[in-house]
Amino acid sequence: MPEFLNNPVLIEVFIIISLAILSRVAGILFYRFAGRLSRLTRTSLDDRITEILRRPFSISIFFAGLIVSLTYVELPQDVVFYISAISYTILILLWSRTLIKLSNVVVNHIMSRVSDDTGLRDDVVPMVRNISKVLIIGIALFLFLSVWKINITPLLASAGIAGAIVAFAAKDTMANVFGGVSIFFDKPFKIGDYIVLDSGERGEVATVGLRSTRIKTRDDIMITIPNSIIANTKIINESAPVPKFRIRIPISVAYGSDIDLVEKTLLEVASSTENVLSQPAPRVRFRSFGDSGLNFELLCWAREPALRGLTVHQLNCSIYKEFESKEIKIPFPQRDIHIYKKDIEKTT
Repeated sequence: MPEFLNNPVLIEVFIIISLAILSRVAGILFYRFAGRLSRLTRTSLDDRITEILRRPFSISIFFAGLIVSLTYVELPQDVVFYISAISYTILILLWSRTLIKLSNVVVNHIMSRVSDDTGLRDDVVPMVRNISKVLIIGIALFLFLSVWKINITPLLASAGIAGAIVAFAAKDTMANVFGGVSIFFDKPFKIGDYIVLDSGERGEVATVGLRSTRIKTRDDIMITIPNSIIANTKIINESAPVPKFRIRIPISVAYGSDIDLVEKTLLEVASSTENVLSQPAPRVRFRSFGDSGLNFELLCWAREPALRGLTVHQLNCSIYKEFESKEIKIPFPQRDIHIYKKDIEKTT
């Protein structure tokens, strides 16, 4: 029987050298096998994952074999504990770093395939990265303490209390953050859309952040609304599903007017207005018989919601001028007072 087989230190050195060779060969085989599989797919995600896992896989085989070999070699308990603890620590650090890299690659890949018109992607991606990083580091820390047999019960209790305090203090902030995430996935509007809030504010979406959304009114006033409110209120998006915007112009003409001429005049006015689209075509509707006149409505489409005010102004001006030139009367409330002679005699 060879002399070195009776020396546990020499046996462990031999095992270490064997594991180093084995891990190197296993790493090469893993890279080749995984590389062949990844070439069968069209995405580049698996190629990047294979590249990230190649080195950690090889190193993990080495330290896993080292830890297992300690059970078969007669070494002092203190030496076994420190070698295994150091090996576990290296594995924890190695895989923590690897998982952080993998999470960043996966998050970037997923977000790049998700269309985002809200502008939130630049905020959501770093947030998801940071959350995943904190979770991985937190788990790694607890594993590290467990490996070195440090009592983590007080730390868990403290972390629970601290988490409850932070959650209570930041509940509004977290509500806004989750509201921003819901906006990112639901996409009720995008930057540049004109929206009307349930409270009546109307404006263009300027920015969408994780905590708040800002809209700019036609008076160039910036309104900041927390995302928790945006996510739980009714929103009218005037720019969706298409950017063009429908305009209704109510108009009354006097009784006795030529209704065919009224309709023709309104359509001519709409067709000659720059901001009015030809398709869908403008149309006129005779709505009702009013107290003082005949009620019509001109319906047409503006190019975008931002032009609503200007288009209404142009249409009103042109309608008034055309009606004046064609002697179409626009009525106003009138009252006729009839005085009878017998009523005068009674008062005198």
